[in-house]
Amino acid sequence: MASRTLISRASRIKTKLETALQAAVLEVEDVSYQHAGHAAVREMDGGANETHFNLKIVSSNFEGQSLVKRHRMVYELLADELQSGLHALSITAKTPKEAGL
Repeated sequence: MASRTLISRASRIKTKLETALQAAVLEVEDVSYQHAGHAAVREMDGGANETHFNLKIVSSNFEGQSLVKRHRMVYELLADELQSGLHALSITAKTPKEAGL
């Protein structure tokens, strides 16, 4: 898909999470450069190209959800990215109250 390659993975992640979670805070940090030498990353095309991200999400959609369920929500939303080269996510998922908002 040509348009998919023109839009960065970070932008796609941000758009998907903003739309689905209506996040009050959403930070998407590409930390792929920190993993450039890892074997799993070397096997992917282009080395460490948008493969590892830190996510900070504050959403009222997390109200009443365990941490595991919050992470599952994020992984489900990004399933197609995980199937196409996204290797790892570090997720901080809080409710507005937990984040002091």
